Amino acid sequence: MKVIAYVRVSTEEQATQGVSLAAQEAKLSSYCDLYDHELVEVVVDASHSAKTMSRPGLQRALQALKSGKAQGLLILKPDRLTRSVRDLGELLETYFQKSALISIQEQCDTSSAAGRLVLNVMTSVAQWERETASERTKAALQYKKSQGVALGRPPLADQQIIDRILQLNAQGRSLRQIASALTVEGYSTQRGGAWAPNTVRKILAREVS
Repeated sequence: MKVIAYVRVSTEEQATQGVSLAAQEAKLSSYCDLYDHELVEVVVDASHSAKTMSRPGLQRALQALKSGKAQGLLILKPDRLTRSVRDLGELLETYFQKSALISIQEQCDTSSAAGRLVLNVMTSVAQWERETASERTKAALQYKKSQGVALGRPPLADQQIIDRILQLNAQGRSLRQIASALTVEGYSTQRGGAWAPNTVRKILAREVS
Protein backbone atom coordinates (compact mmCIF):
# COMPACT_ATOMS: atom_id res chain seq x y z
CA MET A 1 0.00 0.00 0.00
CA LYS A 2 1.18 3.54 -0.74
CA VAL A 3 1.00 5.52 2.50
CA ILE A 4 1.56 9.06 3.74
CA ALA A 5 3.19 9.19 7.18
CA TYR A 6 1.98 11.99 9.46
CA VAL A 7 3.92 13.22 12.50
CA ARG A 8 3.14 16.04 14.92
CA VAL A 9 4.65 17.72 17.97
CA SER A 10 2.85 20.40 19.95
CA THR A 11 5.56 22.74 21.22
CA GLU A 12 8.24 24.82 19.54
CA GLU A 13 10.89 23.34 21.82
CA GLN A 14 10.11 19.82 20.59
CA ALA A 15 10.06 21.03 17.02
CA THR A 16 13.41 22.81 17.37
CA GLN A 17 15.15 19.92 19.09
CA GLY A 18 13.58 17.46 16.66
CA VAL A 19 13.86 14.52 19.06
CA SER A 20 10.19 13.59 19.11
CA LEU A 21 9.81 14.17 15.39
CA ALA A 22 12.82 12.02 14.55
CA ALA A 23 11.60 9.22 16.83
CA GLN A 24 8.15 9.24 15.22
CA GLU A 25 9.57 9.23 11.70
CA ALA A 26 11.91 6.33 12.50
CA LYS A 27 9.09 4.17 13.86
CA LEU A 28 6.82 4.93 10.91
CA SER A 29 9.57 4.14 8.42
CA SER A 30 10.37 0.85 10.18
CA TYR A 31 6.69 -0.10 10.13
CA CYS A 32 6.56 0.45 6.36
CA ASP A 33 9.62 -1.74 5.88
CA LEU A 34 8.12 -4.48 8.05
CA TYR A 35 4.73 -4.56 6.31
CA ASP A 36 6.00 -3.75 2.82
CA HIS A 37 4.18 -0.40 2.51
CA GLU A 38 5.53 2.22 0.12
CA LEU A 39 6.23 5.39 2.08
CA VAL A 40 5.32 8.14 -0.38
CA GLU A 41 5.94 11.12 1.90
CA VAL A 42 6.43 12.10 5.54
CA VAL A 43 4.28 15.10 6.45
CA VAL A 44 5.22 17.08 9.55
CA ASP A 45 3.23 19.49 11.72
CA ALA A 46 5.73 21.10 14.10
CA SER A 47 4.46 23.12 17.06
CA HIS A 48 0.79 22.45 16.37
CA SER A 49 -1.96 21.37 18.77
CA ALA A 50 -4.29 18.44 18.14
CA LYS A 51 -7.17 20.63 19.29
CA THR A 52 -7.63 22.01 15.78
CA MET A 53 -7.87 20.33 12.40
CA SER A 54 -6.55 23.47 10.68
CA ARG A 55 -2.97 22.24 10.54
CA PRO A 56 -1.09 22.76 7.27
CA GLY A 57 0.60 19.37 7.35
CA LEU A 58 -2.58 17.45 8.15
CA GLN A 59 -4.53 19.22 5.44
CA ARG A 60 -1.80 18.44 2.91
CA ALA A 61 -1.81 14.77 3.93
CA LEU A 62 -5.60 14.55 3.63
CA GLN A 63 -5.49 16.15 0.18
CA ALA A 64 -2.90 13.56 -0.85
CA LEU A 65 -5.37 10.83 0.09
CA LYS A 66 -8.19 12.59 -1.74
CA SER A 67 -6.11 12.96 -4.91
CA GLY A 68 -5.12 9.28 -4.87
CA LYS A 69 -1.43 9.95 -4.26
CA ALA A 70 -1.63 7.43 -1.40
CA GLN A 71 -4.11 4.85 -0.18
CA GLY A 72 -3.47 5.21 3.53
CA LEU A 73 -2.39 7.57 6.30
CA LEU A 74 0.12 6.19 8.79
CA ILE A 75 0.35 7.61 12.33
CA LEU A 76 2.17 6.58 15.49
CA LYS A 77 -0.94 6.82 17.70
CA PRO A 78 -4.40 8.44 17.49
CA ASP A 79 -3.56 11.57 19.51
CA ARG A 80 -1.02 12.58 16.85
CA LEU A 81 -4.01 12.99 14.55
CA THR A 82 -6.73 14.30 16.88
CA ARG A 83 -7.90 14.23 20.49
CA SER A 84 -11.52 14.90 19.60
CA VAL A 85 -14.11 12.16 19.12
CA ARG A 86 -16.12 14.52 16.94
CA ASP A 87 -13.16 15.32 14.68
CA LEU A 88 -12.21 11.65 14.44
CA GLY A 89 -15.76 10.75 13.42
CA GLU A 90 -15.69 13.39 10.71
CA LEU A 91 -12.36 12.11 9.40
CA LEU A 92 -13.60 8.52 9.34
CA GLU A 93 -16.70 9.57 7.41
CA THR A 94 -15.02 11.88 4.91
CA TYR A 95 -11.55 10.46 4.28
CA PHE A 96 -11.22 6.99 5.73
CA GLN A 97 -14.10 5.23 4.09
CA LYS A 98 -11.98 4.64 1.00
CA SER A 99 -8.52 5.27 2.44
CA ALA A 100 -6.97 3.44 5.40
CA LEU A 101 -5.92 5.07 8.67
CA ILE A 102 -3.22 2.98 10.31
CA SER A 103 -2.14 3.54 13.91
CA ILE A 104 1.08 1.73 14.77
CA GLN A 105 0.89 1.77 18.55
CA GLU A 106 -2.58 0.21 18.63
CA GLN A 107 -2.03 -2.01 15.58
CA CYS A 108 -5.26 -0.54 14.27
CA ASP A 109 -6.27 -0.33 10.61
CA THR A 110 -9.53 1.42 9.68
CA SER A 111 -9.80 -0.43 6.39
CA SER A 112 -11.93 -2.85 8.43
CA ALA A 113 -15.06 -2.17 10.50
CA ALA A 114 -13.32 -3.66 13.54
CA GLY A 115 -10.42 -1.25 13.13
CA ARG A 116 -12.76 1.75 12.99
CA LEU A 117 -14.53 0.55 16.14
CA VAL A 118 -11.27 0.13 18.08
CA LEU A 119 -10.04 3.59 17.07
CA ASN A 120 -13.35 5.22 18.05
CA VAL A 121 -13.33 3.51 21.45
CA MET A 122 -9.75 4.50 22.20
CA THR A 123 -10.33 8.13 21.26
CA SER A 124 -13.51 8.21 23.35
CA VAL A 125 -11.66 6.86 26.38
CA ALA A 126 -8.85 9.40 25.95
CA GLN A 127 -11.34 12.28 25.74
CA TRP A 128 -13.19 10.98 28.82
CA GLU A 129 -9.93 10.84 30.80
CA ARG A 130 -9.08 14.47 29.92
CA GLU A 131 -12.56 15.71 30.80
CA THR A 132 -12.59 13.78 34.07
CA ALA A 133 -9.21 15.20 35.08
CA SER A 134 -10.47 18.71 34.31
CA GLU A 135 -13.60 18.15 36.42
CA ARG A 136 -11.52 16.90 39.37
CA THR A 137 -9.27 19.95 39.19
CA LYS A 138 -12.22 22.35 39.09
CA ALA A 139 -13.90 20.56 42.01
CA ALA A 140 -10.73 20.74 44.10
CA LEU A 141 -10.32 24.46 43.42
CA GLN A 142 -13.95 25.15 44.28
CA TYR A 143 -13.58 23.26 47.57
CA LYS A 144 -10.45 25.22 48.51
CA LYS A 145 -12.23 28.46 47.69
CA SER A 146 -15.20 27.48 49.86
CA GLN A 147 -12.78 26.83 52.72
CA GLY A 148 -11.36 30.32 52.41
CA VAL A 149 -8.08 29.24 50.89
CA ALA A 150 -6.52 32.04 48.86
CA LEU A 151 -5.99 30.81 45.35
CA GLY A 152 -3.24 32.46 43.35
CA ARG A 153 -4.22 33.29 39.82
CA PRO A 154 -2.29 31.00 37.48
CA PRO A 155 -0.34 32.64 34.67
CA LEU A 156 -2.51 33.43 31.67
CA ALA A 157 -5.67 32.31 33.47
CA ASP A 158 -7.76 34.64 31.31
CA GLN A 159 -9.40 32.44 28.67
CA GLN A 160 -9.27 35.18 26.05
CA ILE A 161 -5.48 35.31 26.38
CA ILE A 162 -5.21 31.53 26.21
CA ASP A 163 -7.35 31.45 23.07
CA ARG A 164 -5.15 34.12 21.47
CA ILE A 165 -1.98 32.18 22.31
CA LEU A 166 -3.42 28.98 20.81
CA GLN A 167 -4.51 30.89 17.72
CA LEU A 168 -1.04 32.35 17.18
CA ASN A 169 0.57 28.98 17.86
CA ALA A 170 -1.68 27.34 15.24
CA GLN A 171 -0.47 29.94 12.75
CA GLY A 172 3.07 28.69 13.26
CA ARG A 173 4.33 31.72 15.22
CA SER A 174 7.43 31.23 17.38
CA LEU A 175 7.36 31.71 21.15
CA ARG A 176 9.09 35.08 20.79
CA GLN A 177 6.65 36.20 18.10
CA ILE A 178 3.67 35.20 20.23
CA ALA A 179 5.06 37.03 23.25
CA SER A 180 5.67 40.17 21.19
CA ALA A 181 2.18 40.03 19.68
CA LEU A 182 0.55 39.73 23.09
CA THR A 183 2.49 42.71 24.39
CA VAL A 184 1.72 44.85 21.33
CA GLU A 185 -1.96 43.90 21.42
CA GLY A 186 -2.20 45.06 25.03
CA TYR A 187 -2.77 41.77 26.84
CA SER A 188 -1.67 42.04 30.47
CA THR A 189 0.50 39.51 32.23
CA GLN A 190 -0.18 38.53 35.83
CA ARG A 191 2.38 41.11 36.99
CA GLY A 192 1.46 43.71 34.39
CA GLY A 193 4.74 43.54 32.49
CA ALA A 194 5.75 42.53 28.98
CA TRP A 195 5.26 38.97 27.80
CA ALA A 196 8.24 36.61 27.78
CA PRO A 197 8.70 33.60 25.47
CA ASN A 198 9.19 31.31 28.46
CA THR A 199 5.80 32.33 29.89
CA VAL A 200 4.15 31.48 26.58
CA ARG A 201 5.99 28.15 26.47
CA LYS A 202 4.66 27.17 29.92
CA ILE A 203 1.09 27.91 28.91
CA LEU A 204 1.38 25.99 25.64
CA ALA A 205 2.80 23.02 27.54
CA ARG A 206 -0.20 23.16 29.86
CA GLU A 207 -2.87 23.76 27.21
CA VAL A 208 -1.73 21.56 24.33
CA SER A 209 -0.19 18.19 23.98
